[in-house]
Amino acid sequence: MHRTIIQDLEQIVGTTGVLSSAEDLLLYEYDGSVEEAHPDAIVFPRRKQDVVEIVKLANRHELPIVGRGAGTGLSGGALARRGGIVMAFSRMNHILEVDPENQRAVAEPGVVNLDLSRAVEKYGLYFAPDPSSQKSCTIGGNVAENSGGPHTLAYGVTSNHVTGLELVMPDGKVVQLGGRTRETPGYDLTGLMVGSEGTFALLTEISVRLLRLPEDVRTLLAIYDSLEDATDSVVDITARGITPAACEMLDGWTLRAVEAYVHAGFPLDSAAVLLMEVEGVREAVEAQAAEIAEVCLGHHAREVRRARDAGERVLLWKGRKEAFGAIGRVSPSYYVLDGVIPRTKLTPTLRRIEETSQRFGLIIGNIFHAGDGNLHPLILFDHRDADQLHRARAAGAEIMQLCVEMGGTLTGEHGVGMEKNELMPLMFSDADLDLMRKVRAAFNPLGLLNPGKVLPLGKGCGETRLQPFSVSASGEA
Repeated sequence: MHRTIIQDLEQIVGTTGVLSSAEDLLLYEYDGSVEEAHPDAIVFPRRKQDVVEIVKLANRHELPIVGRGAGTGLSGGALARRGGIVMAFSRMNHILEVDPENQRAVAEPGVVNLDLSRAVEKYGLYFAPDPSSQKSCTIGGNVAENSGGPHTLAYGVTSNHVTGLELVMPDGKVVQLGGRTRETPGYDLTGLMVGSEGTFALLTEISVRLLRLPEDVRTLLAIYDSLEDATDSVVDITARGITPAACEMLDGWTLRAVEAYVHAGFPLDSAAVLLMEVEGVREAVEAQAAEIAEVCLGHHAREVRRARDAGERVLLWKGRKEAFGAIGRVSPSYYVLDGVIPRTKLTPTLRRIEETSQRFGLIIGNIFHAGDGNLHPLILFDHRDADQLHRARAAGAEIMQLCVEMGGTLTGEHGVGMEKNELMPLMFSDADLDLMRKVRAAFNPLGLLNPGKVLPLGKGCGETRLQPFSVSASGEA
């Protein structure tokens, strides 16, 4: 990037608010995915007017702009695929308002997810969406990707908790959408922005609704000698009209890796565990917990444990939330997938994933939101081996195709980004994708906001199809 542009950026945010050296830019070539892209400059705005001025400068020079929170995304959404400016919102990290009476809060995009819940806990409130990365991911990133988490089975994803947004549009104009109430007249433009992956506008303020902390919570761990029995339990629980606050599954390989790291109490000789939680009024919670335990035992769970106290509950959830860190202890790299299937297809889908693991010669662990069919297969590989990376990507694309074949979708909470944009034709027709392009162009006509994301880049979207991957008898790709 030309030095004069760097100097202009420094005029807006100060010399400590711009990074442009090769070694600094290297740190921003990655997020939590397996993707890579090289930015030309990193800029740290501190206030709304900084964002406006940076956008206007980028427009004058026709430079792409990519918004970035904590870089924990798993689909390459915060990477500068076509270079340009990465706008890192980590210094716009203030909770601007808390309205406990109306259960609302207003936050800047760089506020860490868990910090918001901690700030309102004294009012008996919390922010429900709880991604596994909630200790580090930001509200802005959650909005961009429409993030979920274990407890969204009962409470919904980020879009269900955002009531209003302040945005800087690609031409530098500031726009307000929604407000403090659940519903506003007219088209739901706030809902359209949530999950748009930074391709429509840049966030500067986010109004969210808060929930009251439950009166009582029960955390259960059901232990199985068969993966099929665990998945059958999930189907039966939901078929009976029981909606736990959370229903998570870990297969045997994954729980053993997690237990070696966290020591959460997962039994090392089991084929799978279900980690479930019910919450609400004390009497109702006790009845639901008993009914869930009955269902699990009816499907051959060898044991259903209850967390004895808050400490044990926290430890069990630490095992779930820090699972990715545990996998990092046993593999140089791992590729986290994100697909959704109907709950009734869990057993056949997991069998097919195991077949994929065997055929590609890669370990694939499974840890996921079983209650809503949101799968997160973990493909282990060594990034220093180009062949292993190639096989991991191919296996991932095949599993995504499998999710679509099972009646599901390509993403539940990680977004499409640059990871799955070329797979979009598996779900959408040329006409569908063309309409999406028109919607994007209405907000982002020059295509400078997060280019190369979400939609296929091929000459014609109908030309983009999953390519077969063959493995020889020797197991070599």
